[in-house]
Amino acid sequence: MTGVCPNQQIAAMIDSGEITATPPITPAQIQPASLDLRLGTVAYRVRASFLAGEGQSVADRLAEFEMHRIDISEGAVLEKGCVYLVPLMESLALPDDVTALANAKSSTGRLDLLTRTITDGGTEFDRVPAGYAGPLYAEICPRSFSVLVRPGMRLNQIRFRRGQAVLSDADLAALHAQSPLVDGPAVIQDGLGFSVDLRLPDTDLVGYRAKPHTGVIDLDRIGEYDPRDYWEEVRTRDGRIILDPGAFYILVSREAVHIPPMYAAEMAPYLAMVGEFRVHYAGFFDPGFGHAEAGGAGSRGVLEVRCHEAPFVLEHGQVVGRLVYERMAEMPTQLYGAGIASNYQGQGLKLSKHFRSVQ
Repeated sequence: MTGVCPNQQIAAMIDSGEITATPPITPAQIQPASLDLRLGTVAYRVRASFLAGEGQSVADRLAEFEMHRIDISEGAVLEKGCVYLVPLMESLALPDDVTALANAKSSTGRLDLLTRTITDGGTEFDRVPAGYAGPLYAEICPRSFSVLVRPGMRLNQIRFRRGQAVLSDADLAALHAQSPLVDGPAVIQDGLGFSVDLRLPDTDLVGYRAKPHTGVIDLDRIGEYDPRDYWEEVRTRDGRIILDPGAFYILVSREAVHIPPMYAAEMAPYLAMVGEFRVHYAGFFDPGFGHAEAGGAGSRGVLEVRCHEAPFVLEHGQVVGRLVYERMAEMPTQLYGAGIASNYQGQGLKLSKHFRSVQ
């Protein structure tokens, strides 16, 4: 069956030993179209980000870059601006017809916590080739906030697929005509375009910018932190803002996004042509996101934005990225927001789950 593997197929892969872990994988890790990956017990502080490279193991390369190792069994702080490598609890023994793609979870991206998966022999971040057998590692670089981590925390996730599953623009247009993917005209070119909303109703608050000097965030503490201690409000009355180089922003898409149950989507990587900024941290959208029957009508995409070398004027309605849709191999038996813990169904402009609601 060609397409992205749904939750029931992921469970079957676990049962067959294609996905293994110590301790065993829990049902809560299995999402509609992905599997959450868990941090192990040790973090290695490394001099720089690296890939293993063809024919080499991560463990061998680690000897070149390791500065010191940290036992995180009782919790440990990963400091802002540093790079860490953490062996994950999960390992893979993929069949020859299955590839995998990893990405940061939504809450990870909203904290500007750059988290990427690497493998033995890997020449790309977050890409796992067909037939891969071996361990998985998370490279973690806190960009805006230092964070407290513990074993078992789930910062990234992995999606499995058989064959070519990406929808062409023609297929995407047909799907939009049958089941609208955005609440308005669809901009379809190499995926579904989405734009930034800088004219939110009844307010001039349009986003948040991370403060440069803050306290540590314990990733286990949900709804505990006052946003004012970590974020500056971004306001505008004319539908435009100027992004500062090096600053990190939380903004929101103008479009309400819909992922029908038989499809999954990924936020496409940053394209230099759209401006001097990046809109790509947490990139997976599960089947059922924004789906009315799953309680998600009106779900907007939260944008994690980092500006690069030059100040950049961002204007209301400017296209800032695109969603690439893929077919599921079969209908998932669970959907995002339907009977499972889904923190961002039906969302608008929203910080990560660690912060109290803004009044």
